Amino acid sequence: MSTTGKVIKCKAAVAWEPKKPMTIEDIEVAPPQAHEVRLKVVATGVCHSDYYILYEGGKEHGFPCVLGHEGAGIVESTGPGVTRFKPGDKVIPLFVSQCGECQLCLSDKTNQCVKNWTVDEKNMESKSRFTCKGKVIIQFMGTSTFSEYTVVREVALTKISDSAPLDKVCLLGCGISTGYGAAINTAKVQPGSTCAVFGLGAVGLAAVMGCQAAGASRIIAVDINKDKSSKAKEFGATDFVNPKDYKKPIQEVLMEMTDGGVDFSLECAGNVDVMRCALESTRRAWGVSVIVGWVDVKDVSTKPVDLICGRTWKGSYFGGWKSVQSVPKLVSDYMDKKIKVDEFITHTLPLEKVNEAFDLMITGKSIRTVLKM
Repeated sequence: MSTTGKVIKCKAAVAWEPKKPMTIEDIEVAPPQAHEVRLKVVATGVCHSDYYILYEGGKEHGFPCVLGHEGAGIVESTGPGVTRFKPGDKVIPLFVSQCGECQLCLSDKTNQCVKNWTVDEKNMESKSRFTCKGKVIIQFMGTSTFSEYTVVREVALTKISDSAPLDKVCLLGCGISTGYGAAINTAKVQPGSTCAVFGLGAVGLAAVMGCQAAGASRIIAVDINKDKSSKAKEFGATDFVNPKDYKKPIQEVLMEMTDGGVDFSLECAGNVDVMRCALESTRRAWGVSVIVGWVDVKDVSTKPVDLICGRTWKGSYFGGWKSVQSVPKLVSDYMDKKIKVDEFITHTLPLEKVNEAFDLMITGKSIRTVLKM
């Protein structure tokens, strides 16, 4: 029986308020409006950014909401004006849009877009197609993949190969693409260079993979969890350093290990203190440090002389990828065994155990948990 044009009732993990576990609810998903697409979510990764918004980011992000932004699914129906998608298409929703027409999209200097969902944060409720118990439920990042169905804008969706396994390539909607691209596109790691990656979750391991793909000769993986050592080396790290094993600051340790600092460092922990450590671990004359971990409620600082003397400090958003055009290529690279994806997945759980997935992540027991609907 066709559901086109009708409200769909389905299960979703609803975050009713900050710092409280999500609950599984029956929600209503309205039909897509002009230039929108409704899709059945098949699988979604559980990213640290979802945890951050719920437990660390504060009320300004909007509650109640449905989190999740690393999913993959199948188009159920399309709204008026949609020309690039049809029911049955395999797709990945994107938290970074690409309209292809704005000043940002037409520039090769950025992967951002003026139509990004978060540009107009004051109208989150009016843009949502979710309701539950008579209340509007905000769609986090315009994706909300912790739901069996979701509605996204056409400019924030990309079609992928019909043969792609959705329970694997969903991870290319955020974590893997972000870390891998941060090394290749943002840092622009060079062959023969020395790199350090701070934080070995999925994003950090993907950054290690990117450094190796770029031809780095030495990749130092840094994490306070000693159990991450073997995993880091599986992705290409040549060294593993645990800051807890040293009495001196980790940046001093790395400076000594590399005779003056690494050429490139990537901070993937989302910790402002680690961001400074990562910068100060680079070579003073030409080191490049990239902030990848998401933080928006704390300030980061350094001594101006650290930049005056030649270091470069910059950030990376979704790995610098132009989303709509790049994600299908990353899927193809995975299918052609050019990049790892399966190796990131340590747990697979049903949607009902989403809170357990958070626990696994925060305790360091998982790299990526995939929720299957």
